[in-house]
Amino acid sequence: MMKNNGLIFLLAITVGSITTISAQTKNRKVDTNGSGGLHIRVTDLSQVSPKDSCDFISKGWVRYSDFGARGDGKTDDIKAIAATHAFANRHGLTVKADDEATYYIGGENHTVDIRTNTDFGNAAFIIDDTAVQNRNAPVFSVTSTLQPIKPEGIATLKRNQHKIDASLPGAGLVTVTDSNVRRYIRYGPNQNNGSPQTDIFVVNKEGEVDENTPIIWDFDQITEISFLPVDEMTLTISGGRFTTIANREESKYSYYSRGLAIRRSNVVIDGLEHLVTGEGDQGAPYGGFIHISNCANVTVRNTLLTGRKTYQTIGSAGVTVSMGSYDISVNRALNVTFENCSQTNDIHDRTYWGIIGSNYCKNLVYDNCTFSRFDAHMGVANATIRNSTLGHQGINAIGSGVFIVENSTIASRNLINLRSDYGSTWQGEFIIRDCVFIPTGLQSGNVSLIGGSNSGQHDFGYTCYMPARITIETLRIEDADPPADYEGVAVFADFNREMRDDSYREKFPYIKTEEVILGNINAASGKLLRISDNTYMFKDVTIRSRGDGYSNSATLVSGVIPFYFCSYDNSR
Repeated sequence: MMKNNGLIFLLAITVGSITTISAQTKNRKVDTNGSGGLHIRVTDLSQVSPKDSCDFISKGWVRYSDFGARGDGKTDDIKAIAATHAFANRHGLTVKADDEATYYIGGENHTVDIRTNTDFGNAAFIIDDTAVQNRNAPVFSVTSTLQPIKPEGIATLKRNQHKIDASLPGAGLVTVTDSNVRRYIRYGPNQNNGSPQTDIFVVNKEGEVDENTPIIWDFDQITEISFLPVDEMTLTISGGRFTTIANREESKYSYYSRGLAIRRSNVVIDGLEHLVTGEGDQGAPYGGFIHISNCANVTVRNTLLTGRKTYQTIGSAGVTVSMGSYDISVNRALNVTFENCSQTNDIHDRTYWGIIGSNYCKNLVYDNCTFSRFDAHMGVANATIRNSTLGHQGINAIGSGVFIVENSTIASRNLINLRSDYGSTWQGEFIIRDCVFIPTGLQSGNVSLIGGSNSGQHDFGYTCYMPARITIETLRIEDADPPADYEGVAVFADFNREMRDDSYREKFPYIKTEEVILGNINAASGKLLRISDNTYMFKDVTIRSRGDGYSNSATLVSGVIPFYFCSYDNSR
């Protein structure tokens, strides 16, 4: 039997004074749902008797009702839920929600710290955002017991450097910043002065950089650096039916973060559902119900999420803009995969914003997902979309490395859009195979596979590139019944309408694609591919047929790509 004084410690989060149901029930088990329960509203864990503590530990798990959660959908259960996890965290126990319970969570400033496996089961959670004390505080935060350290002796880093010279306790994440250098200097209605240069990558105990998470910048100076050990054991969050009652605040850039924050490496989220209700004529945007940051190796599978209603505000350039509002946010995270995930609302409904936003990530993967969009704002290094269907906002990205899109259907304006507000840059290559493209802008008569723009006159804080190589193999383009003046799909949009001859000068040169490799491109309209409306800008691009080595240098006429690269069948 554990001594009583070994159990006394205050919760790491502030809790108010809560009255116990009665002195008689304080330490008495009341089996109301087959799980037992203290039926007290604990203020601190010293209220747990030694006997109850031993029972929980020997059982290996605790339920929310053990710490007084009512689960009636009306009583605010946040403190009981927090106490349950605090006890479980101390003793390494699994947490289970009560079967068929409905937990109401109000707007109190209170974050639940999750450090052990948690099974939300078929329980429902109502998160009420109509009166929130702290919109920046997540309701649940999955955290690590490991603490960051500052590696000594690292003064500089180089792009693609293979090893850092530091004494490390084991494998972990290195996060580095040079606040003297500004990157991602945004252009357009949401223009800004950029962000400090930063990077995150994985190293082993010897300081060797994981080749899948390469260093992407030169750091001539380092103003901040940290090392966070990676948890070796996988933590699993399963089940749960969450409903957010949406805020009704003024529509401006005051993001809400009331959801599930993942701040620990090696986490699996499986079988979660998130719904949204109460969206009205106005509301502040959301930064993601699932918010993944400062971690690696996270998988979200078999999960149902909800796109957020789009509201408008005045952007930094003084014009009206639609505010991004997300159910998924991934920032400064590595090796993040979404498997068998979808959303509740129609992926083609433009009244809802694209479901995901991401920044500073590496190795993002969609596998068998049905979402309204994929998006990388301030860069992704390597991304894969496979076996998936994407809706009205399609694929939007900037970054580096290899972007693979395979066995997927994209119904959007472009097959891939390179974000113009960040320079339409991708330093690497695109590989597209076995896909279907359904252009939503067909009636405009202007359809392209690769969208974006860059005038060469704005400093984004880096040299901007188009993919050096683009490979497109087996693509079906659903462009039947086009307007009369339709000339067929272009590989590239008109990235610079002012660049029409050698007289145009780019102040900040935009590095163009070197090579496009094509094979088995099938357009329902019967029209052959064109290089672009801007044939001058892409005059030096080499077009090759997959496997035959042909070049376009002598055969590209008026921007039309020869027949042996493309085929069509308008009988379908």
